[in-house]
Amino acid sequence: MKRLMGGDRKVTVGLVILAVMLLIALVGPVLVSLVLGQSPTKLHAGPALAGPSADHWLGTTSSGVDVFAQFITGTRVSVFVGLVGGTISTFLAVLFGLVSGYHTGRTGAALTGFVNIFLVIPGLPLLLLIASYTRGRGGWAAVALIIGLTSWAGGARVKRAQTLSLRNRDFVAAARYSGDKQSRVLFMEVVPHLAPVIASTFLFAVVGSIAAEAGLDFIGAGNTNTVSWGTMLYWAQSQGALQSGAWWWFLPPGLGIALVGTAAGLVNFGIDELSDPRRRTLRAGSRPKRRKVRRTEVAA
Repeated sequence: MKRLMGGDRKVTVGLVILAVMLLIALVGPVLVSLVLGQSPTKLHAGPALAGPSADHWLGTTSSGVDVFAQFITGTRVSVFVGLVGGTISTFLAVLFGLVSGYHTGRTGAALTGFVNIFLVIPGLPLLLLIASYTRGRGGWAAVALIIGLTSWAGGARVKRAQTLSLRNRDFVAAARYSGDKQSRVLFMEVVPHLAPVIASTFLFAVVGSIAAEAGLDFIGAGNTNTVSWGTMLYWAQSQGALQSGAWWWFLPPGLGIALVGTAAGLVNFGIDELSDPRRRTLRAGSRPKRRKVRRTEVAA
């Protein structure tokens, strides 16, 4: 972690934002319920479409529901969907990418063809089809599973290309010729060199899962009975929040998605510098500075 931050403020800001979002997802709904006494589903908790005030920090919806309570509760659902969906997508991408890149025979060709099939299939229509079929079943976990199972193929191609460039390196060949099992060669020799790429893939898989869940809910293909950033946008759009000027209804979930995406991009800067020594050298300014020569030294 210390090497990742490396004194870079961008990375520090990104990690702080992600940590705050995760903390809100874990304890936020409990604090809102116990401390503030608000509920994300209680109707007529306040005046309809009331602006931000001391009683309702982010105003209310057209049904008088507290927007702040909805945002905090929705953070848990959206962040958990992002983490689970990103984990599934990254795991499948690493698994298929490693095996298809390491094996160049029939096994590698078959796995590469399988990955290419998933790349050819349009991801969005497939996601909409499966989400519509399972709508309302399994809650946010089912949505995360669907997103993870339909978004891994692109990452697998990247991992395959990286594995192909590593499989003939000296340290991999030495481990293979020494009699190590293929699984040990992959996970002890190849995977550590792919760690920055895997970490970057995971970050953007999490962001992509959050955005996909919000998109499904926004168009009504998700489970609109749950409270998430996507359902907040769905109900705000369907109830005419933009036309009514109720910016406090649709702005918080949009900012939440944008903040997570920005934080992931900032952390990715640190991952790039950690994996590329040239970037670390340029940032540290390690080029030798030219010593200024005084006139007296020239005269001597």
